[in-house]
Amino acid sequence: MSLLQPPLCTPSKFSFSLWKNDPPDIVDIICLMPNGLVLPLRMRSIATVREVKAEMVRSAKPRPLGYLIKDACDYVVSGISPFSIEPYIDETKRLCEVQPYFCLLCLGERTDASTLSSDYELTKMVNTMIGKPFDHQNAKVTPEIDDFRQKMSHISEEIEEERLQYTWQQHLLYEHPLRLSTSAEMPNPIRQQHPNSAFLIVVKNENDHSTFTLSVLESDTPHSLIESALQKMNRSQMKINDRASDYILKVSGRDEYLFGDHPLIQFLYIQEALSDSAVPNVLLLSIIRLDSYINHPNHNESSTLKRAPKPKREIAHGPFPPLTVWDMDGYFTLTLHMIGNVNYDGGRALKVGVDVGLYHGDRKLCIHRTVDSPSCNSRNYTFDKKLEFDILMRNLPRMTRVCIVIFEVTKMSRSKKSSNNKDNVLKDITYNNNKNPLAWVNTTLFDYKDRLRTGIQTLYTWTYADDIQSDEVFHPLGTIESNPRKDECAVVHLTFLPNGAKSLRFPSEDTVLKYAADRAQSNRDTQSQSETVRPLADLLSNYTGLDKIYEMHDQDRNAIWEYRYEIQHEFPEELSILLHCVYWKERDDFSEIWYLLKQWPVISSERSLELLDYAYPDPAVRKFAIKCLQNLKDEELLLYLLQLVQAIKHESYLDNELVVFLLKRALRNQRIGHYFFWHLRSEMTTPSVQTRFGLLLEAYLKGCKHHVTPLRKQVQVLEKLKQGSVLAKKGNKEKVRNSLLQFLKDPRNTSVFKNIKNPLNPSFRCNGVAPDKCKVMDSKMRPLWVVFENADSTSNDVYIIFKNGDDLRQDMLTLQMLRVMDQLWKRENMDFRMNIYNCISMEQRLGMIEVVRHAETIANIQKEKGMFSATSPFKKGSLLNWLKEHNKPDEKLNKAIEEFTLSCAGYCVATYVLGVADRHSDNIMVKRNGQLFHIDFGHILGHFKEKFGVRRERVPFVLTHDFVYVINNGNLERDSKNFTHFQKLCEEAFLVLRKHGCLILSLFSMMISTGLPELSSEKDLDYLRETLVLDYTEEKAREHFTAKFSEALANSWKTSLNWASHNFSKNNKQ
Repeated sequence: MSLLQPPLCTPSKFSFSLWKNDPPDIVDIICLMPNGLVLPLRMRSIATVREVKAEMVRSAKPRPLGYLIKDACDYVVSGISPFSIEPYIDETKRLCEVQPYFCLLCLGERTDASTLSSDYELTKMVNTMIGKPFDHQNAKVTPEIDDFRQKMSHISEEIEEERLQYTWQQHLLYEHPLRLSTSAEMPNPIRQQHPNSAFLIVVKNENDHSTFTLSVLESDTPHSLIESALQKMNRSQMKINDRASDYILKVSGRDEYLFGDHPLIQFLYIQEALSDSAVPNVLLLSIIRLDSYINHPNHNESSTLKRAPKPKREIAHGPFPPLTVWDMDGYFTLTLHMIGNVNYDGGRALKVGVDVGLYHGDRKLCIHRTVDSPSCNSRNYTFDKKLEFDILMRNLPRMTRVCIVIFEVTKMSRSKKSSNNKDNVLKDITYNNNKNPLAWVNTTLFDYKDRLRTGIQTLYTWTYADDIQSDEVFHPLGTIESNPRKDECAVVHLTFLPNGAKSLRFPSEDTVLKYAADRAQSNRDTQSQSETVRPLADLLSNYTGLDKIYEMHDQDRNAIWEYRYEIQHEFPEELSILLHCVYWKERDDFSEIWYLLKQWPVISSERSLELLDYAYPDPAVRKFAIKCLQNLKDEELLLYLLQLVQAIKHESYLDNELVVFLLKRALRNQRIGHYFFWHLRSEMTTPSVQTRFGLLLEAYLKGCKHHVTPLRKQVQVLEKLKQGSVLAKKGNKEKVRNSLLQFLKDPRNTSVFKNIKNPLNPSFRCNGVAPDKCKVMDSKMRPLWVVFENADSTSNDVYIIFKNGDDLRQDMLTLQMLRVMDQLWKRENMDFRMNIYNCISMEQRLGMIEVVRHAETIANIQKEKGMFSATSPFKKGSLLNWLKEHNKPDEKLNKAIEEFTLSCAGYCVATYVLGVADRHSDNIMVKRNGQLFHIDFGHILGHFKEKFGVRRERVPFVLTHDFVYVINNGNLERDSKNFTHFQKLCEEAFLVLRKHGCLILSLFSMMISTGLPELSSEKDLDYLRETLVLDYTEEKAREHFTAKFSEALANSWKTSLNWASHNFSKNNKQ
């Protein structure tokens, strides 16, 4: 029955005593709407608050100013109670229950997602934020999904209970985590500028905007700075009887705070400002103005209110039979029943067949098996054939994958790329010229509860058009998810369970450990009696830090495995080498590595990251890796977060140690949560990860309701900018600029940009867009130059470039690797003044880039100085003259030349190691203070552009005569003191990166699953191996780089020639 008025009923007129007697059937309601209108409604008295709210929104939208009305979930309904105006939090209540005085209701904007009235409303909002591909109400729910949701919900509830006990300081730390250096010491480059360890800080009083410049020491803390500021204010008769504990320091222009017992120099903001030769600016705020303080239930003490703990619902695993695969004597067999909906070339195909292989990570466990159809005259083929593999059931490792390929045999050859991967790990099968793969699919042999999968397995395949990961036929590193587009793909039906067994499972961890413990002593006895041929240190030296594990010979592998106990105690950091020596198709080996890992010492985070690579699928190995990452500081975790999110794709099940680790860290640190959300959401259009990433996003958003509203606002901004970018692609330059201007000034759009956090850096809060400063840029995809007004009106605006149509994932990866390199150098007290701007991919081919202010491209500098022409790259003076113009007097110019020298050295080495290509005068920029930096990383890992078959870039890195001229301050001699110093900086920078070569390789390897065109397989890492020369001695590596440096310098005329060609064909000034 409709809850709106029925036509035959007479409504009850509103009055003060309306609810005193029996509730009327129908009531007239007066609704005060957020757009200023008064809306009359007629509703049944049994209608719920939620239904009334939905009707208010529906009725208001067609009326005047209706475009200002948002979705119902953005609002809360309030009414007059006997005591006050109260919001109706429980929207399941009926009108006759809440009984609003005078039937007067007010629709107000919801201020906090934690006040969402129901899980239904939160779920609706979450699904909207995640994106259309994911809707868990319509998705096929499996027991694994149900159990995963339940466990993630339990984790979220536990952390929510923790947050309820937070003091206001702890809550501030959660929302605005401190950015701290790992060391409390002043970095050496800063100490050189401040030899007496003293520096200046400007403190601004929030009340009267008065400012004080104070000198502080390296050991001073935020508390001591506040005390000094208050004393100075008291001397100025501006403040009386104020306590330092009543105030907090906030970074000017952003939501970043300095507090706690840390020395001021440990705060990254302070270090960044001092490195830029700037004076740090902070705001002195009263703590009673902080949201964290205002919204805290008890301002002075920890909250004593505690929710009653919810009963833990145990996940029912059911009674497992005692029979395990270790109890089976025979070989592993499976039955291939049929394949269907096969899309083959009917004009050429002679027959269709299936190849089946067993893999553990990237290693084959046995020879593959093949089944052919007798003829090719149908899209469906029935086989019902039992396939036996030459591996015993008891030797199947826990993470065994079944990899299946459907192929066709044709009358004539079809071109197929041949693999040139020197690693034979995957090469158990190569197709001849008339055997062409059509589709592939993978699945785990055991389910998430350790049970061998029972019943007929129906697997939906992926076509090879979708496969950009590898040239190999089998694809063991690909997803184990079935293709969700079931109507468009081939399907495979098979059964794993051997005859006579109703159900089997993998042995429990206790069983495996007991088996290994029983063998351990006998192994030690055997080893003590045997005579080893080579010392352990000599054996490991061939592979330690050299990334040569995949070239290991069986003789070395066996010898290293014999030394496993010595490695555990003497060389625990070399665990990855030992793991490569494990024969995963032998029960004795993999059970013993489980036993060893239980006692293995914690290793460094840098080495433990390697163990989350696709090559290490074993659950005990990945669990140990996460154990080692537990002590990773938040800033370090943010540094590697991109790779850790990608590593989720290598997990075989929804619930795993990595997912739990990342979710907990995100729920305890909103900054981590911010980037965790966007890294996941950006890939929600990828079918193979939609379910996995969608469930993770759902778990995060439901576990941090306070964060839902700011993230939702960012999603809304993304949608608006997407609409604006579509307008920017229609018409000429002037037309699209006017269209964008009108779009941004439209009242229906301006409210979306109010009070939002910058997705690139959530520390910056924006209070609207500045339309007159925005523009459409000239490049092919017409990106938008967008200027946001800083919420702090005394600070600079926030400039971003919004791109629609460009894949920013590769830029994001390259910039992140530059940050890693910068951190590695800074640990060695080498600050190369890298200017690494922010970049974030938000959806497929959609994202934002931070604008670096007060910077120009080399091409624009040449044009500005009147030298822009095809020959301008050959002229030396333009760049130095430009720096002189912006850096007066000479002392400032010398500082700018030092900044240029350091940053040029850093980027020369970084771009060389990463193989950054397509370097020209439009993607190298210089700031007015002298800092050089690179932009636009569309080609990396040595994918250099070619024209007519000739490589356009023929130098290891960019070092033009113009750059040398600046480094030498106008001196043409290349053996000058300045240039010799520059060359030495480059050499030292290269050797530092080489020392951490395995980390760099591991981080790139973890990104292979991203699907980037230039990082799609293991062989794409060969360029890094060639540039890092890990198998050289340090002295030989230095000589190698020196030769590359000389080559870059000697051939700089080729770079200039390339730039001249670029200048001739481009209009460089926007």
